Amino acid sequence: MERTITALRDLVPIRPLSLIEALRIAELQAQRLLKLTGTDAPPLPERAITDLPHIQVERIDLGDLSGAAQWAHGRWLILINRKDVAGRQRFSICHEFKHVLDNPFADVLYSGCIPGKQRIEQVCDYFAGCVLMPRSWLKQAWTSGMQDVGSLARRFDVSQMAMRVRLLQIGLINKSTRWERAA
Repeated sequence: MERTITALRDLVPIRPLSLIEALRIAELQAQRLLKLTGTDAPPLPERAITDLPHIQVERIDLGDLSGAAQWAHGRWLILINRKDVAGRQRFSICHEFKHVLDNPFADVLYSGCIPGKQRIEQVCDYFAGCVLMPRSWLKQAWTSGMQDVGSLARRFDVSQMAMRVRLLQIGLINKSTRWERAA
């Protein structure tokens, strides 16, 4: 566990990344995290991140923010909005953990991006989706007949919105029009 963060950071080439590269690396890091923590089925236990050395998670009132990460007193402090529902809190922990992973080289990795802040947030969201809803696990559930967004969200302990986004990313569902959703 001591070397987990280093092992995940070692997957990143220290140079400006295209969006496709950044997303692919985020997915590789998510897969490696699952392997290193021995997580092989949903839902991802929160301790896969919270038990890592130098990581502390605190739930506090953050107003409109879902989460934040900062280095303080020799450890990473991940702050999560305690008012968010449990699935959102889990997503925020994973999102903020990606900020922790990228922190030493974020200025380099996202230097060619305009606007860089949006790109960073997009990659952190993608990482959270990959960790909580790995492609292979979702495909296995889908091909086993679990194709209802609500059932999948409960199985993976995420929000229905997060599940819908991940299913779209993987290509298991298509983006529907407002008319189709209303029907």
